[in-house]
Amino acid sequence: MSGGAIFMMDAESRLVEMREQPYDDELVLQKLLADYPHLLAGDQMGEGPARRWLLVSREMPVMIEDEVSAYGYLDHLFLDQDAVPTLVEVKRSTDMRIRREVVGQMLDYAANAARYWPVERMREYFGRRFRHAPGAADAALADFLTGEDAEGFWQQAKTNLQAGRVRMVFVADVIPPSLKAIIEFLNGQMDPAEVLGVEVRQYVGGKMKTLVPRVVGQTAAAGVKKPHPWTLPRFRQRLREKKGDTAVVAAERVLEWARERMPDFFYGRGTMDGSIVPRLWIEGRRYLFFSVYSSGVIELSPQWMKTMPGFEPDERRREFLERINRIPGVSVPVDAIARRPSFPVTLLQSDEARHAFFEAMEWAISVAWDAAERAPDVDGGGSGAAATDDVPVEEVG
Repeated sequence: MSGGAIFMMDAESRLVEMREQPYDDELVLQKLLADYPHLLAGDQMGEGPARRWLLVSREMPVMIEDEVSAYGYLDHLFLDQDAVPTLVEVKRSTDMRIRREVVGQMLDYAANAARYWPVERMREYFGRRFRHAPGAADAALADFLTGEDAEGFWQQAKTNLQAGRVRMVFVADVIPPSLKAIIEFLNGQMDPAEVLGVEVRQYVGGKMKTLVPRVVGQTAAAGVKKPHPWTLPRFRQRLREKKGDTAVVAAERVLEWARERMPDFFYGRGTMDGSIVPRLWIEGRRYLFFSVYSSGVIELSPQWMKTMPGFEPDERRREFLERINRIPGVSVPVDAIARRPSFPVTLLQSDEARHAFFEAMEWAISVAWDAAERAPDVDGGGSGAAATDDVPVEEVG
């Protein structure tokens, strides 16, 4: 502890010297975070809107496979307003475990988050916080979401977990230099996961205490490399601003259909407009057929489909575009098989138009499955390289 001081001025213009002082116990800081989540300094975490926090549970149990016994406990599990799971571990700077043990523990939790804390368990433990006040959990969630759909929020949390989009936060009175170096290294390497440290320094003067939170380990390079990914609520808001409610309804119905068949959604990181890319996985291969953009367009993916089994022949991708042209009002060049043609999402507002779009996508899905059934088993390498290595999906979004 540096032993520094800050000065408060009281109502009579007298300075009160506040000396930096360690917490008596890490449990004190844990309780403060549970009671006052703003201490996590969400306004200092990158560009864009300040992060807001919904506490799922304090001492969130880490369940082993039998789902009966816990072999560990996460200090806090939060969700931010974009439903990004935020894992928080609290230690005092004097605790030697903060330098090594807690890092390995946190990485274990993050790597297995979808298994340890499926969204159903999150909802259960969030509800337990209000078990003595019927209806309070729903009211607290509604107040946090400020009008957004609760089911959509939990679904977004599930999507984030499946995509590994989590945030790991180490909290201490002072982050040691060794831990800061680890945080900076991990934060620069991980994507879409994020690693941060938050110092919450305590200053005491007489009967007064002052807490000063500060984010550490957020390097300029990491900030440029990893802008916040788009989320469904943010995407919906931007699309409504640009194209109105009609476009939002059309896009949501397309995405609802896609979620049943291609549930792995990739969220782009565009600075001006966002994208949502439904992805189909078959035996380790990734298929991309279209993307939905907050600018109000459906973008097709014949450029990437060339690398996907079943779509290598040019005529197969032309047939895909011909089927797209059966949608009333849509006319994309059938020779655009090396590009990414698009059309307005508002053309899919009618049942007839959406049915034609879905038929084209069902055909593409069936081609992918047929190709997978015909393909010989490949044990690594060779001509059967997985589509994950061939398609730069980050360029799609």
